[in-house]
Amino acid sequence: MSLLKIGELAVELNRLPSTIHFYTQMGLLKPDSYTQGGYRLYEKNKALQKVKEIEKLQSQKRWTIQEIKSHFKNK
Repeated sequence: MSLLKIGELAVELNRLPSTIHFYTQMGLLKPDSYTQGGYRLYEKNKALQKVKEIEKLQSQKRWTIQEIKSHFKNK
């Protein structure tokens, strides 16, 4: 299992770290662990899949963040 910090995950996704922060703050993306210093860590494959799903729902279905949040809650 490969754990990534926010900046590393952002690089993998070719996104800004603020995008990862936003998804985390909105409850769409949850850290899998934390470093001793309090940095959030995300399991690479799980996070990549989740962000791709979020962005697919936004772009293809034109869902709002609240609709996506509700979708994940009911899953």
